[in-house]
Amino acid sequence: MHDIRQIRDNPAAFDAALARRGASALSSDILALDEARRAKIHAAETAQAEQNAASRQVGAAKAKGDEAEFERLRALVADTKAQVAALNDEAKALDAQLTDLLMGIPNLPLDDVPDGADEADNVEIHRHGTPPALDFAPKEHYQLPGVIPGMDFEAAAKLSGARFVVLKGAVARIHRALAQFMLDTHVDENGLTETWTPVLVREEMMFGTGQLPKFGEDSYRTEDGWWLVPTAEVTLTNLVNDEIVDEASLPRRHVAHTQCFRSEAGSAGRDTAGMLRQHQFEKVEMVSITHPDQSLAELDRMTACAQGILEKLGLAYRTVVLCTGDMGFGARRTHDIEVWLPGQDTYREISSVSLCGDFQARRMNARFRPAGGGKPDYVHTLNGSGLAVGRCLIAVLENGQRADGSVVLPEVLGPYLGGRLTLTADGTLA
Repeated sequence: MHDIRQIRDNPAAFDAALARRGASALSSDILALDEARRAKIHAAETAQAEQNAASRQVGAAKAKGDEAEFERLRALVADTKAQVAALNDEAKALDAQLTDLLMGIPNLPLDDVPDGADEADNVEIHRHGTPPALDFAPKEHYQLPGVIPGMDFEAAAKLSGARFVVLKGAVARIHRALAQFMLDTHVDENGLTETWTPVLVREEMMFGTGQLPKFGEDSYRTEDGWWLVPTAEVTLTNLVNDEIVDEASLPRRHVAHTQCFRSEAGSAGRDTAGMLRQHQFEKVEMVSITHPDQSLAELDRMTACAQGILEKLGLAYRTVVLCTGDMGFGARRTHDIEVWLPGQDTYREISSVSLCGDFQARRMNARFRPAGGGKPDYVHTLNGSGLAVGRCLIAVLENGQRADGSVVLPEVLGPYLGGRLTLTADGTLA
């Protein structure tokens, strides 16, 4: 959500930032609502002052025995009271309209975010490793002989429909090992606090992180009003919802491994094959709550944490800065990390790390109390995958594939797999 004062002070800059995101100018609509709202508030305050003055005079008129003046003043008080109530109701209605308008406007990009229309305009800022040189035609993960026994899409379709999967045996264990490895690395080496949170949340929590009101069709809602989280970003960020925290407690760095649920409305084609884009999946999510002065450095730190997981797994990747046309709704700057997938012969996103500034904090009313005193200010929030577990499974399987249908697994998974680092062509660990 946006600071109305900044829009008042520089509407042209606000519209110019929206234009970079491909959005229409909105400052005139916002300021018209704001002016009408403030006018109603001023009128209500003026009428309230008149009511108070008349109320004080009623007693004096009664004491003097001036019945006519007493009745006039009493009627004036009643009329003014009704006027105040009506003006306050009108001000509240205008305030709700203004809030609804601001809630639907995307965050403004930082000045150094590259301009562009879509992913073709993203800018690479880092590349690590070399894609494996395979002397055979690589397969996609779900085509690998060793994977087929443990990745059952037909059983999942029977249970739940399209774009679900049942993992079994060795493949399920590798999937679990990857999540555990990520958590341990983030906690033991990266200093994040492991956090377990619900996957069902109240509607206001979805508003707080920006999934609502605009993107409700991308998530699932229960009949009694709870929402299934699309990522633990929702729960971890909302831990500071409507709170004032001490500056000394910042930054707060959380990591959680959760089930995630997305309807993925509009997705089609190759992305829906295999495990790449599912309705239910697992992620290890990182969230940082920081002082505004620390958030840019924290973005780089979180990006490095996610990159480090891929480096430990021996996977080639590249990192790009998303252009203005490809950024998510709540982001001011986003780093996408794309891992090499031999089966698709391309890099695919496995982590998205975003700096949201005070955008989510304003929606949540999340603030910090300065150590030296003074008025509380809004925190900055950041979120990022560390990593998407299913996509990491895909990358490990495809990059480790061998011509005989087996898969050689990364050494760092040894402690989680009993030292067995080969997925054989018949689907067992050896």
